[in-house]
Amino acid sequence: MKKIHLVAGLLLAGAVILLVISSSDLGTYYTFAEAELLEDERNVKIIGLLSKDKEMIYQPEIDPNRFTFYMTDEAGDERMVVLLSEKPQDFEMSEQLVLTGRFRDGVFVAREMLMKCPSKYQDEEIFVRSEI
Repeated sequence: MKKIHLVAGLLLAGAVILLVISSSDLGTYYTFAEAELLEDERNVKIIGLLSKDKEMIYQPEIDPNRFTFYMTDEAGDERMVVLLSEKPQDFEMSEQLVLTGRFRDGVFVAREMLMKCPSKYQDEEIFVRSEI
């Protein structure tokens, strides 16, 4: 077997593996109610709006990787969210949030968050990922 065939085979296998891994991230968006009904331990994505009239709690001196806020999903259901990361800069200015996480004891625990923020000329997206 020629070396070029071996390299091509390895590249093809790598591409297939990458496609399978990334396809698990292409799932649909859930509502809070749908996500709460799931009994497995998989992460889901929920899209919604920040509830700016509710309390936001971030105490970096106690736990710098815990930020609590409220979000309203596309179905109009408002729930408490715990983001396992620091509070993003200009968080209050976000127009839309996409959270990735799961329910634990009635609270949505997010490990990742994508914020869509308004901009004068174009929409900016800010991605926040937990190191935990």
